[in-house]
Amino acid sequence: MIRAAKPSDAQAIANIYNPYVVATTITFEETAVSAEEMAARIESVTAEFPWLVWEHEGLVAAYAYATQWKARAAYRQTVESAIYVDRSLSGQGAGRRLYGALLADLQMQGIHAVLGGIALPNEPSVKLHERLGFEKVGQLHEVGWKLGRWVDVGYWEKRL
Repeated sequence: MIRAAKPSDAQAIANIYNPYVVATTITFEETAVSAEEMAARIESVTAEFPWLVWEHEGLVAAYAYATQWKARAAYRQTVESAIYVDRSLSGQGAGRRLYGALLADLQMQGIHAVLGGIALPNEPSVKLHERLGFEKVGQLHEVGWKLGRWVDVGYWEKRL
């Protein structure tokens, strides 16, 4: 089931996110996020944009959200999206359905462009974005340093 995230989902969302934080270069955060911090992020994001969760067997197992791309007014119809799936459930198609629902919500909100930044390499995320109609528009080389190495970031764009 896909539904809107609530601050009460914060612990479950942090439990999904934090393994990516501490053990991968998929996110450039380096310190695990508390449930309280995650609840504050949910409240902040949902004041303007959608944050969705996917429940699997009654538990939050994935989430996707969008945030403003840049602060300047001319960017108001462009967002950056993110999606995280419980690593034990990845590859089962939930990410595609959840991301599709997020894109539909963004389109209804009048968003024109969605950007996905992907730390590279990350073939599953690249495939997900491209299956949903995103096109690669650029790559920044060695812009992040995490886990003892430089990491590139690619950007994919989808116009709604």
